[in-house]
Amino acid sequence: MPPSGPERNKLGLWTSTSLVVGNMVGSGIFLLPSALASYGGISLIGWICAAGGAFLMAKVFARLSVLVPQADGGPYAFSRAGFGDFAGFLVAWGYWISIWCTNAAIAVSLVSALSAFFPALNGHPFTSALTALAAIWTLTWVNTRGIRASGSLQLLTTILKLLPLVSVALVGLFFIQAAHFRPFNLSGQSNFSAISSTAAMTLYAFLGLECATIPAGSVINPSRTIPKATLIGTLFTSAIYILGTVSVLGAVDPKALQRSVTPFGDAAVRIWGPAARYWVSAGVAVAAFGALNGWILIQGQIPYAIAKDKLFPRIFARENKQGTPALGIVISSVLVTVFTLMNYSRGLVQQFRFLVLLSTLTSLVPYLFSMAAFIVVCLQQRAQVKINWPSSIVLSVLSFGFAFWAIAGAGQEIVYWGFLLLMAGVPLYVWVLRNRMQNP
Repeated sequence: MPPSGPERNKLGLWTSTSLVVGNMVGSGIFLLPSALASYGGISLIGWICAAGGAFLMAKVFARLSVLVPQADGGPYAFSRAGFGDFAGFLVAWGYWISIWCTNAAIAVSLVSALSAFFPALNGHPFTSALTALAAIWTLTWVNTRGIRASGSLQLLTTILKLLPLVSVALVGLFFIQAAHFRPFNLSGQSNFSAISSTAAMTLYAFLGLECATIPAGSVINPSRTIPKATLIGTLFTSAIYILGTVSVLGAVDPKALQRSVTPFGDAAVRIWGPAARYWVSAGVAVAAFGALNGWILIQGQIPYAIAKDKLFPRIFARENKQGTPALGIVISSVLVTVFTLMNYSRGLVQQFRFLVLLSTLTSLVPYLFSMAAFIVVCLQQRAQVKINWPSSIVLSVLSFGFAFWAIAGAGQEIVYWGFLLLMAGVPLYVWVLRNRMQNP
């Protein structure tokens, strides 16, 4: 039966799945084969390793969504359930910061994709910045209209962005040349080093697999919908990633691919002719637009979830007539605007890139906390829920180890600055606790 009453304003299975797929599949995947070309065919093993680790983490998030149902905030809610308020706050704080940087980077990549159709965007910082901000604030308005409106747009953009990816991934299999995979390892490194490097690179394409767990209170039957959406979205995206990389590596000459800035476009030209490059560029633009929409939805849900638990300023918990934390979305978009404008200031470009790298780390830390919280939540829920202990322990250890390895791969300097960034939220936490004690 179709949902009725309040349920009509919630996300169903397919819109939840599109949130997972849409937030994972950004414009970056369209460029990744070029970065992997210098490693050769061995990069496919790295993809498989990253996909395996992503599936383990998706499995943990799926189980946590059953053990902690209707808990808004995803990684924040799970970390708080396992380790208490302070751990939950740090996870949410870091995750929220990562979203500002991520959305700014996506907005910039959207403008870059649109420049294929509007050359005036190239080399004109003012026009480019204005276009990026127009996209941010248009989607901010859409998301304040209600989660259903945002979810519908997310479903549409996900379908549109997948068309060029799926087309190249499947049709490209018939244009593969075996010579393009010889030698199998082009990097000059050992096989183990090459696999580790490519797995670390490709893991970043899976960030966002947890997104269906974040607006749990706005999902129809969350204990069933969220696990399905998380696993379906992760498996589907993994298949498209790997098949697409196989097709591009096999269809385009390795030396040319290493220099390419449009690898999927080059593969499409090889398959369908010169005109195909434009519809692949359109796919990149739609991918960036859809990912920006999905992450703007999330940027309001994270502070909303913390504020509801009285661990963040109360203004972020206010809802408009559509039941949306509109003020939280708008405040977040103001911060995203600042980071976006930084990219168009020559003196601040390096700082912006550094913050984007930090955002990757601060989005991996919530994964680590969530993986660790899984076994703790299992112990807490053992009286209410039947737990398969051997399976749960193995899953917890493997997923935690994978998340820890991914963080270690970020490098010592980034881990150091990421730690300082997380600690910067401690004064805000102390202020909120003091305010809560004075105004219970």
